[in-house]
Amino acid sequence: MAELDDAIDKISQSIANTGALTCEASRRYDEMFQTFRRELEHALDAQPTMADAARLAMSMVDTASTAIASSFPNPQHHDCCDQCSACCNLFVSVPPGVTSLIADHIRKTFDHREQTDLLARLKNAAAIIEQSKTTAEVRVRCPLLGEDNRCSIYDVRPLSCRAFTSSDAGRCHRMVFGDDSERATTIDQDPGHYRLHIEATDALQQTASRRNLNPRQKGFVHALLDQLDPAIKSPSV
Repeated sequence: MAELDDAIDKISQSIANTGALTCEASRRYDEMFQTFRRELEHALDAQPTMADAARLAMSMVDTASTAIASSFPNPQHHDCCDQCSACCNLFVSVPPGVTSLIADHIRKTFDHREQTDLLARLKNAAAIIEQSKTTAEVRVRCPLLGEDNRCSIYDVRPLSCRAFTSSDAGRCHRMVFGDDSERATTIDQDPGHYRLHIEATDALQQTASRRNLNPRQKGFVHALLDQLDPAIKSPSV
Protein backbone atom coordinates (compact mmCIF):
# COMPACT_ATOMS: atom_id res chain seq x y z
CA MET A 1 0.00 0.00 0.00
CA ALA A 2 2.87 2.32 0.85
CA GLU A 3 4.42 1.65 -2.55
CA LEU A 4 1.14 2.54 -4.26
CA ASP A 5 0.84 5.74 -2.25
CA ASP A 6 4.42 6.63 -3.15
CA ALA A 7 3.72 6.03 -6.86
CA ILE A 8 0.60 8.18 -6.73
CA ASP A 9 2.54 10.96 -4.99
CA LYS A 10 5.22 10.88 -7.69
CA ILE A 11 2.62 10.95 -10.47
CA SER A 12 0.73 13.80 -8.81
CA GLN A 13 3.92 15.78 -8.30
CA SER A 14 4.94 15.24 -11.93
CA ILE A 15 1.56 16.46 -13.11
CA ALA A 16 1.71 19.49 -10.80
CA ASN A 17 5.22 20.38 -11.99
CA THR A 18 4.21 20.06 -15.63
CA GLY A 19 1.09 22.14 -14.99
CA ALA A 20 3.19 24.88 -13.41
CA LEU A 21 5.59 24.83 -16.36
CA THR A 22 2.65 25.01 -18.77
CA CYS A 23 1.20 28.02 -16.94
CA GLU A 24 4.58 29.72 -17.04
CA ALA A 25 4.97 28.95 -20.75
CA SER A 26 1.51 30.36 -21.41
CA ARG A 27 2.37 33.51 -19.48
CA ARG A 28 5.61 33.97 -21.38
CA TYR A 29 3.84 33.29 -24.69
CA ASP A 30 1.44 36.16 -24.03
CA GLU A 31 4.34 38.30 -22.82
CA MET A 32 6.08 37.69 -26.15
CA PHE A 33 3.24 39.41 -28.00
CA GLN A 34 3.12 42.21 -25.45
CA THR A 35 6.83 42.84 -26.06
CA PHE A 36 6.28 42.81 -29.80
CA ARG A 37 3.43 45.29 -29.49
CA ARG A 38 5.36 47.61 -27.16
CA GLU A 39 8.46 47.70 -29.35
CA LEU A 40 6.39 48.03 -32.51
CA GLU A 41 4.41 51.03 -31.24
CA HIS A 42 7.61 52.71 -30.07
CA ALA A 43 9.12 52.25 -33.55
CA LEU A 44 5.95 53.39 -35.32
CA ASP A 45 5.80 56.62 -33.33
CA ALA A 46 9.26 57.51 -34.64
CA GLN A 47 8.20 57.30 -38.29
CA PRO A 48 7.58 60.60 -40.13
CA THR A 49 4.43 59.46 -41.97
CA MET A 50 1.80 56.76 -41.63
CA ALA A 51 3.01 55.25 -44.90
CA ASP A 52 6.47 54.88 -43.35
CA ALA A 53 4.85 53.41 -40.26
CA ALA A 54 2.96 50.88 -42.37
CA ARG A 55 6.13 49.81 -44.17
CA LEU A 56 7.93 49.35 -40.86
CA ALA A 57 5.00 47.39 -39.40
CA MET A 58 5.10 45.01 -42.37
CA SER A 59 8.84 44.49 -41.94
CA MET A 60 8.64 43.88 -38.20
CA VAL A 61 5.70 41.51 -38.44
CA ASP A 62 7.43 39.51 -41.20
CA THR A 63 10.56 39.18 -39.07
CA ALA A 64 8.62 38.19 -35.95
CA SER A 65 6.51 35.67 -37.85
CA THR A 66 9.61 34.02 -39.29
CA ALA A 67 11.12 33.84 -35.81
CA ILE A 68 8.02 32.14 -34.42
CA ALA A 69 7.95 29.61 -37.25
CA SER A 70 11.60 28.70 -36.70
CA SER A 71 11.60 28.77 -32.89
CA PHE A 72 8.51 26.78 -31.90
CA PRO A 73 8.04 23.01 -32.23
CA ASN A 74 5.37 21.47 -34.46
CA PRO A 75 4.59 24.56 -36.57
CA GLN A 76 1.21 24.58 -38.26
CA HIS A 77 1.30 23.36 -41.86
CA HIS A 78 0.68 26.06 -44.46
CA ASP A 79 -0.79 24.83 -47.73
CA CYS A 80 -0.33 28.28 -49.27
CA CYS A 81 1.82 28.36 -52.40
CA ASP A 82 2.75 30.52 -55.36
CA GLN A 83 -0.25 31.31 -57.59
CA CYS A 84 -2.76 29.90 -55.09
CA SER A 85 -4.94 32.98 -55.08
CA ALA A 86 -8.31 31.94 -53.65
CA CYS A 87 -7.99 34.36 -50.73
CA CYS A 88 -7.31 37.16 -53.23
CA ASN A 89 -11.05 37.18 -53.94
CA LEU A 90 -12.10 38.10 -50.39
CA PHE A 91 -12.83 41.52 -48.90
CA VAL A 92 -9.74 43.19 -47.46
CA SER A 93 -9.64 45.94 -44.84
CA VAL A 94 -6.58 48.09 -44.25
CA PRO A 95 -5.47 50.22 -41.29
CA PRO A 96 -4.07 53.75 -41.65
CA GLY A 97 -0.91 54.11 -43.72
CA VAL A 98 -1.21 50.93 -45.75
CA THR A 99 -3.13 52.41 -48.68
CA SER A 100 -0.80 55.42 -48.92
CA LEU A 101 2.21 53.10 -48.97
CA ILE A 102 0.71 50.95 -51.72
CA ALA A 103 -0.47 53.93 -53.78
CA ASP A 104 3.01 55.43 -53.65
CA HIS A 105 4.50 52.08 -54.71
CA ILE A 106 2.10 51.91 -57.65
CA ARG A 107 2.91 55.44 -58.81
CA LYS A 108 6.62 54.62 -58.74
CA THR A 109 6.55 51.16 -60.34
CA PHE A 110 3.50 51.02 -62.66
CA ASP A 111 3.69 52.83 -65.99
CA HIS A 112 0.85 55.10 -67.10
CA ARG A 113 -0.96 52.35 -69.02
CA GLU A 114 -0.71 49.95 -66.08
CA GLN A 115 -2.08 52.59 -63.72
CA THR A 116 -4.95 53.40 -66.06
CA ASP A 117 -5.87 49.72 -66.43
CA LEU A 118 -5.65 49.28 -62.66
CA LEU A 119 -7.99 52.21 -62.09
CA ALA A 120 -10.58 50.58 -64.36
CA ARG A 121 -10.28 47.28 -62.46
CA LEU A 122 -10.60 49.09 -59.14
CA LYS A 123 -13.79 50.81 -60.27
CA ASN A 124 -15.24 47.51 -61.45
CA ALA A 125 -14.34 45.76 -58.19
CA ALA A 126 -15.78 48.65 -56.15
CA ALA A 127 -19.09 48.35 -58.02
CA ILE A 128 -19.26 44.62 -57.26
CA ILE A 129 -18.43 45.17 -53.59
CA GLU A 130 -21.17 47.79 -53.29
CA GLN A 131 -23.74 45.23 -54.42
CA SER A 132 -22.92 42.93 -51.48
CA LYS A 133 -24.98 43.18 -48.30
CA THR A 134 -22.03 42.35 -46.05
CA THR A 135 -18.27 42.26 -46.47
CA ALA A 136 -18.36 38.51 -45.74
CA GLU A 137 -20.37 38.01 -48.93
CA VAL A 138 -17.81 39.73 -51.14
CA ARG A 139 -16.19 37.57 -53.80
CA VAL A 140 -14.28 39.68 -56.30
CA ARG A 141 -10.87 39.19 -57.86
CA CYS A 142 -8.34 41.63 -56.43
CA PRO A 143 -7.55 44.31 -59.03
CA LEU A 144 -3.86 43.91 -58.16
CA LEU A 145 -3.79 40.20 -58.94
CA GLY A 146 -1.92 39.63 -62.19
CA GLU A 147 -3.01 37.40 -65.06
CA ASP A 148 -0.50 34.85 -63.74
CA ASN A 149 -2.37 34.80 -60.39
CA ARG A 150 0.53 36.51 -58.64
CA CYS A 151 0.24 39.66 -56.53
CA SER A 152 1.62 42.65 -58.43
CA ILE A 153 2.46 44.48 -55.18
CA TYR A 154 3.62 41.48 -53.15
CA ASP A 155 6.35 43.31 -51.21
CA VAL A 156 3.87 45.90 -49.91
CA ARG A 157 0.70 43.79 -49.82
CA PRO A 158 -1.78 44.61 -47.00
CA LEU A 159 -1.41 43.14 -43.53
CA SER A 160 -4.69 41.24 -43.97
CA CYS A 161 -3.21 39.45 -46.98
CA ARG A 162 -0.03 38.64 -45.08
CA ALA A 163 -2.02 37.34 -42.12
CA PHE A 164 -4.12 34.83 -44.05
CA THR A 165 -2.83 31.25 -44.02
CA SER A 166 -4.46 27.88 -44.53
CA SER A 167 -3.58 24.24 -43.95
CA ASP A 168 -5.90 23.16 -46.78
CA ALA A 169 -5.88 25.02 -50.09
CA GLY A 170 -8.80 22.95 -51.36
CA ARG A 171 -10.90 24.17 -48.45
CA CYS A 172 -10.04 27.76 -49.38
CA HIS A 173 -11.11 27.23 -52.99
CA ARG A 174 -14.43 25.74 -51.86
CA MET A 175 -14.96 28.65 -49.47
CA VAL A 176 -14.35 31.19 -52.22
CA PHE A 177 -15.70 29.54 -55.36
CA GLY A 178 -18.18 27.00 -53.97
CA ASP A 179 -21.93 27.14 -53.48
CA ASP A 180 -23.63 29.02 -50.63
CA SER A 181 -23.13 26.22 -48.11
CA GLU A 182 -19.43 25.88 -48.97
CA ARG A 183 -18.91 29.63 -48.73
CA ALA A 184 -19.82 29.45 -45.05
CA THR A 185 -16.67 27.39 -44.48
CA THR A 186 -14.18 28.87 -42.03
CA ILE A 187 -10.43 28.67 -42.49
CA ASP A 188 -8.35 27.99 -39.39
CA GLN A 189 -5.50 30.48 -39.08
CA ASP A 190 -1.99 29.92 -37.73
CA PRO A 191 -2.50 31.35 -34.20
CA GLY A 192 0.88 32.99 -33.63
CA HIS A 193 1.25 34.30 -37.17
CA TYR A 194 -2.29 35.69 -37.16
CA ARG A 195 -1.96 37.32 -33.75
CA LEU A 196 1.13 39.23 -34.83
CA HIS A 197 -0.81 40.75 -37.71
CA ILE A 198 -3.74 41.64 -35.47
CA GLU A 199 -1.32 43.40 -33.12
CA ALA A 200 0.33 45.24 -36.03
CA THR A 201 -3.03 46.32 -37.44
CA ASP A 202 -4.21 47.69 -34.10
CA ALA A 203 -0.84 49.34 -33.50
CA LEU A 204 -1.18 51.29 -36.74
CA GLN A 205 -4.68 52.35 -35.74
CA GLN A 206 -3.46 53.55 -32.35
CA THR A 207 -0.52 55.35 -33.97
CA ALA A 208 -2.92 57.21 -36.26
CA SER A 209 -5.12 58.10 -33.30
CA ARG A 210 -2.16 59.58 -31.41
CA ARG A 211 -1.52 61.78 -34.46
CA ASN A 212 -5.14 62.95 -34.48
CA LEU A 213 -5.78 61.07 -37.73
CA ASN A 214 -8.74 58.82 -38.55
CA PRO A 215 -7.82 55.47 -36.95
CA ARG A 216 -10.52 53.36 -38.58
CA GLN A 217 -9.82 50.61 -41.08
CA LYS A 218 -11.14 51.03 -44.61
CA GLY A 219 -12.04 48.69 -47.44
CA PHE A 220 -8.87 48.32 -49.49
CA VAL A 221 -10.41 48.61 -52.97
CA HIS A 222 -12.31 51.81 -52.21
CA ALA A 223 -9.42 53.30 -50.23
CA LEU A 224 -6.96 52.68 -53.06
CA LEU A 225 -9.44 54.01 -55.60
CA ASP A 226 -9.72 57.22 -53.58
CA GLN A 227 -5.92 57.56 -53.63
CA LEU A 228 -5.42 56.87 -57.33
CA ASP A 229 -8.54 58.30 -58.95
CA PRO A 230 -7.75 62.04 -58.66
CA ALA A 231 -4.64 61.85 -60.85
CA ILE A 232 -3.03 58.85 -62.50
CA LYS A 233 0.63 59.70 -62.91
CA SER A 234 3.47 57.81 -64.53
CA PRO A 235 6.65 57.11 -62.50
CA SER A 236 8.51 59.84 -64.42
CA VAL A 237 6.13 62.60 -63.31
